[in-house]
Amino acid sequence: MRYYIRKLAFYVVALWAALTLNFFIPRLMPGNPVDTLMARLAQRGGSVDPSVRRSYELLLGTRTREPLWDQYLSYLVNLFRGDLGISVSVYPTPAAEVISQSLPWTIVLVGIATLLSFLIGVTLGMLAGWKRGTWLDSLVPATTVLAAVPYFWLALILVAVFGSALQWFPLLGGYDVILDPGWNAEFIGSAIHHGTLPALTIVISSVGGWLLGMRNMMVSTGDEDYVLTARAKGLRERRIMTHYAARNAVLPSVAGFAISLGFVVAGSIITEQVFSYPGIGGKLLQAVQNNDYALMQGIFLVITVAVLGANLVVDLLYGLIDPRTRAGN
Repeated sequence: MRYYIRKLAFYVVALWAALTLNFFIPRLMPGNPVDTLMARLAQRGGSVDPSVRRSYELLLGTRTREPLWDQYLSYLVNLFRGDLGISVSVYPTPAAEVISQSLPWTIVLVGIATLLSFLIGVTLGMLAGWKRGTWLDSLVPATTVLAAVPYFWLALILVAVFGSALQWFPLLGGYDVILDPGWNAEFIGSAIHHGTLPALTIVISSVGGWLLGMRNMMVSTGDEDYVLTARAKGLRERRIMTHYAARNAVLPSVAGFAISLGFVVAGSIITEQVFSYPGIGGKLLQAVQNNDYALMQGIFLVITVAVLGANLVVDLLYGLIDPRTRAGN
């Protein structure tokens, strides 16, 4: 029980530290979201007197005349009330609404692609490590080379071949713009069609890492005493591979998968930019370009909570799967 309490306390402190950094880092960047709005207003011939600027400061929560500590406390209070502020990039839409509209696209695309790459990589790595020296080992250098290919270059190649030359898949967007979003077969089919190439890019570029890691762990666990004992008992080779060797070899991959799963909400900025996909990565880039404190903080908050939550779940599961973890702590 002390193990689980210690873990929960650690993640609570980590969350507070992340929230604090989330507040201060955007404010250390050059520029100010109020200046951005004032410049837009001036371009349209609007009033730029001090009262207008003060109104924008109050609206956006960037009260530059107040001490930073007071701004920090206001930020925490608003955060626990669920108020992430107003987005400058898509003014006057609340940042929470912008995130809620973009996040499902990223979670579905990157989440499914990450899960597929993990399952394919771990399965192939298990087989390659157990049957080392066979033709399955040739998959390791091939997938490693694909993993080393620059992300944007691979995406552009897929666009050029399957989108432009063969015209099997659309080049832009997350769905056909003539359709109304909704839970119907036509819209879901269009979303799957548009998301195939971005998902394929993620799977191809990441499956090699899972395969190589699992293969190396299977090679090392294949000579462990418990595997030799299972063979001496006359157990079937398939059962030894799955229930003894793979069960222990997969533990490091599970930890890595938890981290990857946490970063799913961060999306893939490069992939979303290449395919003009309506995910959270594009919104994050847009927020940085416009000094949009509220949207940046909101996105970073979602990413932080997802990463910490995924790691917490894995830590707790580790304590159940491997009792040595609890004993060591």
